[in-house]
Amino acid sequence: MNSPHRTTRLSDLKDRHAGERCVLIANGPSLNNMDLGFLKRETCIGMNKIFLGFKRFRFYPRYYVAVNRKVIEQATAQIKALNCVKFISQAGAHGLLAENALTHLIRTHAYQIDHQGIKGPGFCRDIAAEGVHEGWTVTHAALQIAYYLGFSEVVLIGLDHRYQYSGAPNEARVLDGPDPNHFSPAYFGGGQTWDNPDLAHSEESYRLARAEYERVGRRILDATLDGACAVFEKADYRQLFRIAASGAVA
Repeated sequence: MNSPHRTTRLSDLKDRHAGERCVLIANGPSLNNMDLGFLKRETCIGMNKIFLGFKRFRFYPRYYVAVNRKVIEQATAQIKALNCVKFISQAGAHGLLAENALTHLIRTHAYQIDHQGIKGPGFCRDIAAEGVHEGWTVTHAALQIAYYLGFSEVVLIGLDHRYQYSGAPNEARVLDGPDPNHFSPAYFGGGQTWDNPDLAHSEESYRLARAEYERVGRRILDATLDGACAVFEKADYRQLFRIAASGAVA
């Protein structure tokens, strides 16, 4: 259970961005094919190893989210160094990261169980009181955090939703060679361990997130370049952020 101190700190963030737009940056290879100069003018939420792209993409997020223990273990030093507000799984960070002025350790739940005993995704509207459902993808956790912060529109980019992998969904695997599934070949490459994606369960989580946003008149737009996820309303990022053919803002 969250401590009173932790709950109070998180409560101070509730609806901080009511009525505003944010860009939620996933980590697919499509980021390499986008003109991301517009990110400097947007409120950005980064996830996992997005720091590998800061120099190339020329942006810095205002918020950061990580819930997977393997990611936190592999990137502890880089996460500590991030100069932005961070939301980190309390269980995943145990023994690695401590709470401080920029770091919020939050409870995370792998799934919820309904009255029939069936495991499924959940969506927490109040992360201070309830924590966050992981939903088989850090993107789902970040969508709950964006909801709590009050954003009325969340624009997703880098949500390629296609992977090359062997083995079963959620199985831990060592990835030899370069990583073909993320914007950087070093993301999980070179012998690092990662958890295979679970696209079916991720889509369940996304459908729930979309329903929760639309229930209160908010929306999630998927502006990923050539993304394979069919859950969210699609948008062309160039039109959305008014980027001319030259790359300048129109």
